[in-house]
Amino acid sequence: MRVFLCNSPPSPPPPPPPPPSTTINRPQKPHLSLPHKPSFLHSLTGAALSFNLLIFSPISPLPPQSIASDLNSSGIQLECREEDQRREEEENRFQNAPELVTNQEIVKEAWEIVNDGYLGSDPNRWSPETWLQKKEDIMGTSLQTRSKAHDVIRRMLSSLGDPYTRFLSPPEFSKMARYDISGIGVNLREVPDENGEVKLKVLGLILDGPAHTAGVRQGDELLSVDGVDLKGKSAFEALSILQGPSDTSVNIMVKHGNCGPVQSMDVQRQLVAKTPVFYRLEKIDSSNISVGYVRLKEFNARARKDVITAMKRLQEMGASYFVLDLRDNLGGLVQEGIEIAKLFLSEGQTVIYTAGRDPQNVKSIVAERDPLITVPVIVLVNNNTASASEIVASALHDNCRAILVGERTYGKGLIQSVFELLDGSGVVVTVGKYVTPNHLDINGNGIDPDYKKLPAWNEVVERLSKCQTQHG
Repeated sequence: MRVFLCNSPPSPPPPPPPPPSTTINRPQKPHLSLPHKPSFLHSLTGAALSFNLLIFSPISPLPPQSIASDLNSSGIQLECREEDQRREEEENRFQNAPELVTNQEIVKEAWEIVNDGYLGSDPNRWSPETWLQKKEDIMGTSLQTRSKAHDVIRRMLSSLGDPYTRFLSPPEFSKMARYDISGIGVNLREVPDENGEVKLKVLGLILDGPAHTAGVRQGDELLSVDGVDLKGKSAFEALSILQGPSDTSVNIMVKHGNCGPVQSMDVQRQLVAKTPVFYRLEKIDSSNISVGYVRLKEFNARARKDVITAMKRLQEMGASYFVLDLRDNLGGLVQEGIEIAKLFLSEGQTVIYTAGRDPQNVKSIVAERDPLITVPVIVLVNNNTASASEIVASALHDNCRAILVGERTYGKGLIQSVFELLDGSGVVVTVGKYVTPNHLDINGNGIDPDYKKLPAWNEVVERLSKCQTQHG
């Protein structure tokens, strides 16, 4: 899975923020000729999701009959069964006998992952030439045990001087892979079909979780949720539709293997995420102005839904302005941060840019719909405001939707991917970075506030109005 990880502030450093978004890349076959390209999964890492985070227009229900009828060709069915059987046999062969993978292959695989996608920031530590020499030096050493191979990978990665590129032991990787952001125990991967359209495959399952117990298996395709056709939807959209209150049921339709059969099943959600949002209405002295104060402690799976609830209730209570408090918010799920930033932006406005060696990591992320609120906003930040929090703060600031008050933010803008190695261990590798709408490199720099102390609201309104005029 791909992981978007967060850093911690400078000295004295608090613990690194949790990874905001993850895509774990699992080996498909037990040999090394496969490319190590991460499949982008729009959300993972963090507590289990709860409640619906997005509201989407329902699409016509997916008729199981029409899907099943497409599979009636005996030739296609035979081909699919043979492909599914071959893949299952290979997966079982590897899972039941990981010792078939040599220590040299594991080390080489880790080296290739870094070689293909690592985004190095220190030319004295990283270059294609020095990394090739590293491979020649390492592969000439004796690797008698798996433990020795893992130690070699650790030293190899530490030589990059990047604290976020690191090795995960099999137990550590297994723990990370079990994170559930769906509420039913599945992680999803976006896969293009033969027409270039997106379909959603089950990347991983929590053993004995709700979906696994109901009969979902790794590699299944998720077709619909509660009658909503998922064709063309992103993994994040699908996960958002899946979410709901704990102990409620959701109906899902899956296609087992490559070509069926198609099965409809009811799955009971099991969720544990706690709300990260606190809010209240405050009256400004000697005036009739009411301010909605929203404190967001972290970007977990409930963040967007609960921020929406808070802002709507505060508006109903008469809030004319808003304060969004991101102080000491070390981050969390980056995708949640991106979706929360969109709540304040107009359609087409840029939330953040990403940059990296892999074209998959180079893109701009923009808002797709009208903002939830349009009133002036103050965002409170400090030197513990990191990663997803910095994405929100810079998006609102650079689009003239908010002013920043407090201290310079921490400066964590790197993107990490998590890759599974063939023996069940893994590597976390920096593959990209975030750039603000005003093209500021967040990492190592942070974001400077507009004010150190709270200004008067008339000054806030004037500053934002001037900013909007200058930006057209």
